[in-house]
Amino acid sequence: MRTIHRTALLGSAAVLTLLIAAPAFAQTAPAPASNDEPDATTVDDVVVVGSQIRGAKVNAALPVTVLSEEQILATGAVNGDDLLRSIPQMGDVLFSAANNPQTSNAARGDVNSVNLRSLGVGNTLVLLNGRRLISHPTSQGTSDTGTVPVLSYNSNTIPVSGTDRLEVLLDGAAAIYGADAVAGVVNTVLRDDFDGFRFQAQYGGAEGTHLRELSTNIFAGKNFERGNISGFIDYTDRSALLAEDQDYTASSNLRSLFANEPGFETSLDPDARATRGAWANLQAQTSTTIRRNGTALTTSAGAFHIQPASFGCATPVGTNICIASGNASANGVQRDLRYDTQVGTTVTPEVERLNLFVSGHYELSADVEAFGEIGFYQATTQNIQPPTISLNAIWIPASNYWNPFGPVTFANGQANPNRLSGLTGVPIGGLNVKLGNYRFNDAGFQIVDVENSQSRLLGGLRGERWGFDWETALVYSEAEATDTSNAVNMTALQASLALSTPDAYNPFNGGCVATTTYGDCTPSSQTAIDAISTELVRVSRTTLTMADFRMSRPDLMELPGGPLGVAFGVEFRHETQSDDRDADLDGTNIFTDRIDGAVSISNLSAVSSNPDTHGERDVASAYVEFAVPVVSPEMNIPLVHNLEFQVAGRYEHYSDFGDVAKPKVAMALDIVDGLRLRASYSEGFRAPNLEQTNATTYSRLASNNDYLRCEADLRAGRIATFNACAQSVSYSLRVSGNPDLKPEESTNQSIGLVFEPWFLPEAVGNFTFTVDRWRIQQEDIVGLIGGQTAVVQDYLARLSGSSNPNVVRAAPNVDDVAFFSGTGIAPVGAIQSVSDSFVNLLPQDVQGIDFAVHWRLRDTPWGDFSAQVNAAQLLEFHRDAGPAVQALDDARDAGTINPATPLPIASDLLARNGRPEWKVTSSLTWSQGPWQVGGFVQYTSAVEETGFLSTAGDPWIVEAQTTANLYGQYEFEDAGWASNTRIRIGARNITDEAPPLTSTGYLGSLYRPYGRYWYASITKTF
Repeated sequence: MRTIHRTALLGSAAVLTLLIAAPAFAQTAPAPASNDEPDATTVDDVVVVGSQIRGAKVNAALPVTVLSEEQILATGAVNGDDLLRSIPQMGDVLFSAANNPQTSNAARGDVNSVNLRSLGVGNTLVLLNGRRLISHPTSQGTSDTGTVPVLSYNSNTIPVSGTDRLEVLLDGAAAIYGADAVAGVVNTVLRDDFDGFRFQAQYGGAEGTHLRELSTNIFAGKNFERGNISGFIDYTDRSALLAEDQDYTASSNLRSLFANEPGFETSLDPDARATRGAWANLQAQTSTTIRRNGTALTTSAGAFHIQPASFGCATPVGTNICIASGNASANGVQRDLRYDTQVGTTVTPEVERLNLFVSGHYELSADVEAFGEIGFYQATTQNIQPPTISLNAIWIPASNYWNPFGPVTFANGQANPNRLSGLTGVPIGGLNVKLGNYRFNDAGFQIVDVENSQSRLLGGLRGERWGFDWETALVYSEAEATDTSNAVNMTALQASLALSTPDAYNPFNGGCVATTTYGDCTPSSQTAIDAISTELVRVSRTTLTMADFRMSRPDLMELPGGPLGVAFGVEFRHETQSDDRDADLDGTNIFTDRIDGAVSISNLSAVSSNPDTHGERDVASAYVEFAVPVVSPEMNIPLVHNLEFQVAGRYEHYSDFGDVAKPKVAMALDIVDGLRLRASYSEGFRAPNLEQTNATTYSRLASNNDYLRCEADLRAGRIATFNACAQSVSYSLRVSGNPDLKPEESTNQSIGLVFEPWFLPEAVGNFTFTVDRWRIQQEDIVGLIGGQTAVVQDYLARLSGSSNPNVVRAAPNVDDVAFFSGTGIAPVGAIQSVSDSFVNLLPQDVQGIDFAVHWRLRDTPWGDFSAQVNAAQLLEFHRDAGPAVQALDDARDAGTINPATPLPIASDLLARNGRPEWKVTSSLTWSQGPWQVGGFVQYTSAVEETGFLSTAGDPWIVEAQTTANLYGQYEFEDAGWASNTRIRIGARNITDEAPPLTSTGYLGSLYRPYGRYWYASITKTF
């Protein structure tokens, strides 16, 4: 694995040295560090997200969740993804290294997404110290409306060890922070104003696995006469989690785990072994059956495959390896020719991560202060993936040394030792053979190295003038990801396949007879493997340049209900995104098949063509916000103890989408002191990302059943039910960008209650209860019709004598004619490609309730206590079907197409797949003197796996899970050299709960693929 650049480490060390030393040259006397810690229940004092008016009590009108340092500690989080998953309102994490398609078109490496309310990546605005973070530069298709490329903030760039608190605004904030804050805002506030030096080291690992993690961090700072400079370095080294570590990840064939599950025990769905393995599907260039001594070796269209002799043998081509006629069906006995993609691979990559952050402020005068931030993140990862597949068919020239249907004599006059004797239907000069489904096992696993980096530079001024607090800053951020993996070059492959020497690549030799589902016991020569191998490189980059100016005043004028607060500001930002694909993918090096002249933009065996993309936009905005007091306690109005409004509006101009203005209104009504009713209404606007609008046509590998062939199988009596169909086909899904896309529009409404019981005695502590009912409605969501839906449309159309023009099929050959004979369906060829483009799709309506309880009890003889419960319930997640899918639904209901034809879930999405109805977390912390103990419990309710059905048609239930974390720590006091040393020991998932079982093993968008995780840490403060 590549290590983090030495220059980065040296540079970081140099910066930290300056951080500690530089103030000493200028200071006269250090200002004392404050030891005051805010009460975790007094949210008003610490929350900054939700309002731009300094001193505004934003939790009065807005639902805000704050994770203090104490609560973060209880979660046991070691990275940003761990931390965000501990928030119940955070939705499924589809954009993840452990939960992606594992192709070079995915965002691989040290990356995880942010997704409030499960509305999808890109609907949550992420801030660092109150200003925008830059997006991760690599896109990934994760939307359930199709493989729409989305960009996400990378949660792993959040340095947990340096986080002071995490603020989550669970309300639309378009008018305050930007129109794209549809679901809310996540703001990470890093520690600053530190005076001293702290070192921390932590080591942990998942029990019974290879996953081990070492993290170290240094936090240092210095007060000086007119300011402070503080910073930290955080370094993490994590080993990979191997597929072999858990029974639910060790194999792609999980049928044994469902053997005792009624209705599911006979299902083939848990067997996800790939149809592409070392046992090749091939087709000789002929229109007649090839025979050897009267035995048919191929179909009349020339189709044949390689398999072990124990699976049947038309004629041997090696030791216990044979030719058999037709394509391997990948079912029945031949199912064990499928490839087990889990064997020898990693579930999560090994990671080496570095975070550096420095912040400081300096008083230039009595009323002007300069401040700044320098942030740097870098991570290198290595992942092991299955060997490369043949995505596109390629012709093997007749001259190939290993071709059993090759020439009698090679061009150099040498006799061909591998041409089979006794052949009929093969000319003396031999036949070309098309290589179809195949995996290059002998070329080894795909080793994927990814290097991610992200930097941030901020400088600004703030002060007070005319009674206003003002602040201005300039921010520049950039992020880059370099993804490198081994691949197979198509041009080089065909050149090797054309050789008439033993160094020609040999796809006719199969894999391992003893382990048919993985490995290759008859590899091609190393010379051949080296000749076809290449390196695939993808470099993606984003930049963000932003300038802002803001002013606020909590007392602009006096109203009968109190002082009127106001804030206003302007912001300008310039965003760019580029995706530089490998020259073998972007059309620079195209592949032209020397046999049939077919041209492919992709010159790589396993990856579809993908052009480079580049986009940029400018966004200028202005906003105004008012905090309007209407009734004050001094007015003594019955049942209206206090009434305040937040009124805000924002105008934004997009260089590529024009103008938009969005309002927000929020209300806080205190019926009596301690009983508050709050409500809000806001509107949002999310422009399509730069790749969705700027991408030219690109391709993705897609696979599903060819439902027209399923219908033919059923009519011919070859299968008993439509669900038994095994006509899986892989094809190229060709997607084009759409510069005419409209933005996604949204409205966000909420109403809630805050109760702080004033009548309870002080001895029982301070309680706060909150409940909020919310609703988000979206329109014009960007999506795709999707390859599977297009294939179903073609199925329906061809039953009535027409076709779907977006589904391109090969001309039917003699095998196809025989397949459809007697079914009443006109013969068709194999699906080659499906065309699609980004469109504005369907309205979506999501509703839910949030509950929270906070309790703190201090200064008792038994110590200090604090506890929190945070619960999120989804009440509704509805998406309209739309005319295209509705027409298919109607056809299915009418029996025009088979009732078992799968269609997108286009209505009720609640408690299905990654959207549980309930997510609940609770934490409890006790401390007394040098001791502290903390616990954290997390509950996720059950969901349906809609793609995995029982014999009765019922979906598999992914069971609920409850996990608990526990830690204990002791801090040495008055212990000489050991003073100010803290030791902590803890465990996440202390009861060792495995993730709930699914047909693919586990649901990575919700759960971690391991059980109990132990850790120990030591912290020394000087």
